Amino acid sequence: MTRRIAVLRPEPGNAATVARVTAAGWQAIALPLFAVRPLAWSAPDPADFDAVLFTSANAARHGGAALASLRGLPAFAVGENSAQAARAAGFDVKAAGGGDAAAIIAQARSLGHARLLHLGGQERAVDLPGAIAVYASDPLPIDGADVAGLAGAVALLHSARAARRLAELVDSAGMARDALALVAISPAVAEATGTGWRAVATAAVPRDDAMIAAACALVD
Repeated sequence: MTRRIAVLRPEPGNAATVARVTAAGWQAIALPLFAVRPLAWSAPDPADFDAVLFTSANAARHGGAALASLRGLPAFAVGENSAQAARAAGFDVKAAGGGDAAAIIAQARSLGHARLLHLGGQERAVDLPGAIAVYASDPLPIDGADVAGLAGAVALLHSARAARRLAELVDSAGMARDALALVAISPAVAEATGTGWRAVATAAVPRDDAMIAAACALVD
């Protein structure tokens, strides 16, 4: 049987993950659950902060011109994808965490950065005093037939919000949850998946290659 992985993250990350899945010898199912769009926002006074926190590459990709005044601040990122996007936006990334947001926040604070400016999405799990939404992820319409087509696959979950939406779509389509196995990018995302799935695994580190390896372990 052909091994299939469903990639649910928004573009442009979806296409990048699909390419990695295909290169690993899997059949990729591209089914973005959300579409990302920039929000209007104004940059605060950089003097009020001592570092910028990126928990998603989308913040750097969609932050726009307002990012310019903040480039003098050091940056911290959750994962290498976020770090690469921040560097491309002109930031000096001091560390790219290999865990979750809490881990990189702790690392930044251990280095003396207590006043973090979190640039993130409209829906975010990190609650910091310095937090600004610079992008939104809007749900895309998903046909029930597309949901049914996921049966027997392993779905990659890059966010807790995606985990919750997948559960809603599967339940609404009348599909048994145990028709799907899941791989979460972090323990927090795994916790958001709920129960009833064929299997739930967590990537060893928050990267696509680790998620694909975890998917392989579920099937082989």
